[in-house]
Amino acid sequence: MSVISKWNDLGPRVMSAVVMLLVGGTAIWLGGLPFHLLVSVVTGLMVWELVRILGPKEQGAPMWLGLLAAVVMFATVFLPPFARLPVLLAPVLAGMSSISTGTKGSRVIWCAYAAVIVLACYSALSLRGGHGLFWLAWLAAVVIMSDVAGYFAGRSLGGPKFWPKISPKKTWSGTIAGWIGAALVGVWFMLNSPAGPSLIALSVLTAFAAQMGDIAESAIKRRYGIKDSSNLIPGHGGFLDRFDGFLGALLLVLIAGQVLGFLPEVR
Repeated sequence: MSVISKWNDLGPRVMSAVVMLLVGGTAIWLGGLPFHLLVSVVTGLMVWELVRILGPKEQGAPMWLGLLAAVVMFATVFLPPFARLPVLLAPVLAGMSSISTGTKGSRVIWCAYAAVIVLACYSALSLRGGHGLFWLAWLAAVVIMSDVAGYFAGRSLGGPKFWPKISPKKTWSGTIAGWIGAALVGVWFMLNSPAGPSLIALSVLTAFAAQMGDIAESAIKRRYGIKDSSNLIPGHGGFLDRFDGFLGALLLVLIAGQVLGFLPEVR
């Protein structure tokens, strides 16, 4: 691969990243309804992409399942806590009969990955609403830093592949660089919060969860012979392609937060 071809997607990736950073950063900063609306829309788009990948039985299934997921996500903050989980899983159950059985295991993949999407997106709402801007900024910084460090280190250093059968572009050099970048983010947030050194380890673990989220989506696309989940984001493919890492990280934070309550209040 020539030097030029190795970096030929950098321009579109940077431009799209800038737009996403401006829109997402503004919504995160404002919180409340703007952030809630953005997360709901992104949830619907990711579900739409997933249904298209797996193969719908009927032509309109991606659209109506995506809309249902967006509406359900928007409705969660208006529901009592005990009702949120059943409502969140409603699109997952509703989509069971709409997924084609042409490829073995499609409905199992749908149940597992659609559940990851809605739970992870709900985790984003809970993190912003329950813990505030600081900790959502921490998670975003960990995922973005690990992704950027991994991208540049992998392209520059190359070396042995991390999991060539599933994600042939990922290297061990990029993976380790991502962990180092996440650790540095953890150090900064540790120094500016009541969190102790365990936040550094948690940052690396969150980066690993993000990388596993990326690999899980790559495995699904490879199984169905698809390069990108859609072409909605120039240079990045679709919303699943861009936010698959966030799904893994947010799911980890949701589970760990419920079990450990690990994020201290920042005043």
